[in-house]
Amino acid sequence: MKTALLSVSDKTGLVEFAQGLVAQGYRILSTGGTQKVLVAAGVAVTPVEAVTHFPEMLDGRVKTLHPAIHAALLAKRDDPEHMATLAKQQIAPIDLVCVNLYPFKQTIMQAHVTEAAAIEQIDIGGPSMLRSAAKNFTAVLPVVDPADYTAVLAAITADQATPDLRRRLAAKVFQHTASYDALIADYLTTDEFPATLTLAYEKKQDLRYGENSHQKAAFYQTAIPEAYSIAQAQQLHGKELSYNNIKDCDAGLRISREFSQPAVVAVKHMNPCGVGLADNIEQAWDRAFAADLTSIFGGIIVLNREVDLATAEKMHQLFLEIIIAPSFAPAAFAVLAKKKNLRLLTLDISAAEQTELETVSVMGGILRQEADQVHETAADFEVVTKKQPTAAQLKALEFGQIIAKHVKSNAIVVATAVQTLGIGAGQMNRIGSVEIAIQAAKQHPEFTEAILASDAFFPMADSVTYAAAHGITAIVQPGGSIKDQDSITKADELGVAMVLTGRRHFRH
Repeated sequence: MKTALLSVSDKTGLVEFAQGLVAQGYRILSTGGTQKVLVAAGVAVTPVEAVTHFPEMLDGRVKTLHPAIHAALLAKRDDPEHMATLAKQQIAPIDLVCVNLYPFKQTIMQAHVTEAAAIEQIDIGGPSMLRSAAKNFTAVLPVVDPADYTAVLAAITADQATPDLRRRLAAKVFQHTASYDALIADYLTTDEFPATLTLAYEKKQDLRYGENSHQKAAFYQTAIPEAYSIAQAQQLHGKELSYNNIKDCDAGLRISREFSQPAVVAVKHMNPCGVGLADNIEQAWDRAFAADLTSIFGGIIVLNREVDLATAEKMHQLFLEIIIAPSFAPAAFAVLAKKKNLRLLTLDISAAEQTELETVSVMGGILRQEADQVHETAADFEVVTKKQPTAAQLKALEFGQIIAKHVKSNAIVVATAVQTLGIGAGQMNRIGSVEIAIQAAKQHPEFTEAILASDAFFPMADSVTYAAAHGITAIVQPGGSIKDQDSITKADELGVAMVLTGRRHFRH
């Protein structure tokens, strides 16, 4: 008779799985709550204590950590010495282990959970049994996921527990225990940058393709969900998000969370192409749209207020890829949903205030840093020129600096206090970004009120010269160049107000 050891926290499908195993001639070993559920369902169960001849102890902390269990799992069936040892010790092999672990993740996600409560949900015996079974997967079927019960029963019934199936189940075990341990390590770690970095991510979905159609891709989310993230958005309408869509949505959300007043952010290729602020969301949309009438085509739109009918009707006139908002008025949704491929998503913006670490991959490693969630206010500015910025210019300089930190470097933003007018992104030299931003901004009647914001210092005075020649009268930049004085002197010469922030905002 073959033996299966069942000890699960998640009881989903447990009884049916056990009944199927019994029908195939398996003896069932079990523990604690699992045993009670099976007995109540009429499944014949042998308690683990009958095998270990040792009672559960320490409030259940010790019950399966015993040689009679782990020898039964680890013995090589094709090794005569191993099998002779089992016989001598009167240990029957265990052929299947079905275990899922204490709900550590669910516990630490609860509000106000204590460390003591979390510690009690660190499973020791479960991972040990799973790892023993998975190590010996050629002889023992390791089952960790209730979703696999049907396939495992079908394979046993057909006597087709193939090497491929066994290997897949073993891999899933080690993925599961590694993720489980990573989550515990993260919970206990106080150092933001520990010597060994363990990350736990769960697959949210397979993607149709990656950055390009010939690249495979998938979307993974953090094991503990981040409330304000594209991974937690609810899609109400439209086709599935693509790899590039997800990255663009993330960029838009990062900008949107900077503002408490009604704001609309339009994104293309992870850069903002238009940002508008106003007293209501319709006017904020008007400003974001007017910022760049061309680039918004096929754009991703993030609004931090409910989409009303008037705003929806205006957006409906354009080709847009995605609209994200906290909600859609029913009439607004009806208008936008007429386009079958337009993705409409909702996300709780009340959770926007959060501090996280960013992780990006490089060949052979990853880079990890704090997210750049700092922005300067007028109180942080140091006026370094003879000309003083006006109160209106200070507001515009503040707004422009916020947007600049979300633009790929070299980044230049020309803006008023409520609207971007021109954005120069990702150029290999700063003057190139200045030229692009100003030429775009000059098309707007609001350009007479415009300021210029730079994500990093001016290495030469040429940017100031060009800006002043085209009507810019106030500039914000971090400073820090050995040639800062050249730019300050040029600003004084040309009658431009300049403020320094002392903080760079590169985005590579």
